[in-house]
Amino acid sequence: MKKACVIGYPIAHSRSPIIHNYWLKHYGLDGLYEKREVKPEALAYFLTNLKVEGYVGCNVTIPHKEAAIASVAHIDEIVRKTGSLNTVYFEDGELCATSTDGEGFYRNVQAAFPDIQLAGKKAIVLGAGGAARAIIERLIRAGAEVRILNRTPARAQELASLFGSQAKAINLDRFVTESSNTALLVNTTSQGMKGQSGPELELSALPKTAVVADIVYVPLKTNFLKQAEVHGLRTIGGLGMLLHQAVVGFEKWFGVRPEVTPELYQMVANDVARG
Repeated sequence: MKKACVIGYPIAHSRSPIIHNYWLKHYGLDGLYEKREVKPEALAYFLTNLKVEGYVGCNVTIPHKEAAIASVAHIDEIVRKTGSLNTVYFEDGELCATSTDGEGFYRNVQAAFPDIQLAGKKAIVLGAGGAARAIIERLIRAGAEVRILNRTPARAQELASLFGSQAKAINLDRFVTESSNTALLVNTTSQGMKGQSGPELELSALPKTAVVADIVYVPLKTNFLKQAEVHGLRTIGGLGMLLHQAVVGFEKWFGVRPEVTPELYQMVANDVARG
């Protein structure tokens, strides 16, 4: 039986086992996906002994996404650009890693709004953390012109410098001006979690064709998205991103490319609703 896991500290909140074990059952595969709490001081040992522990790979979540890079033999270009990973797997006997967060976000938006055009269009990203890096990298590959807005402008500028001319930092007083021809607005911050108010922005400045996204999925619909809907804007929450980012790892570990279905979405959504 093939086994994979998700590691983090803490890890009890993770819903990844629901996703992967659903797919294992759905495709009739002999496998298991579980949670493993790994303290920061034990991270290198755990990854070095991943195969000894009986695993074909693992997902990596907070707070290990950056530190884990040192314990992996090969990282891809996405990890190099973003400085973080979330999926570890074996290839030719060696430990390899990628980051699927950006791809998960992109696929989620595409699945919900197939008509969205990002090539040559503007996308505004709120936040300058690890999730922002992953999403910006993928949006740039899609041809978008990225604008980064963060409470600490220096962090936004630092992040923009990693991506050259394809990303620019903007100050809050530029939001309305930049919004007028924006196709996508993304909140990558933790603002909005568990009923918090979320970012305070003049969303009426966005075109009615714009999509407003939030990577938070607890609650399923944040106050930020509710505000966007008041202005008649299309919205999408973060749960779909969680599901779509899991696809690549499952395929690498278990040999089947799984499908994100409405049934799976509802199953995980019900679990989120239960708290």
